Amino acid sequence: MQTLIRLKIERFIEQDQEYFVATSDDLQGLVAEGKTVQEAIEIAEDVAKVLLELEKENNHNFH
Repeated sequence: MQTLIRLKIERFIEQDQEYFVATSDDLQGLVAEGKTVQEAIEIAEDVAKVLLELEKENNHNFH
């Protein structure tokens, strides 16, 4: 099963270092930072998998 999650990716520059931060309104707690947009997306995918798994476990415990 695949879950589609919209990401918002923002570009930041601090001390001449560029980086990108991905967040999502679709999945609370998702924050991923990478040196490139692609890296931020890949990390966000991993974070999303963990958050979705935790959400599934928590929902299972309430039933």
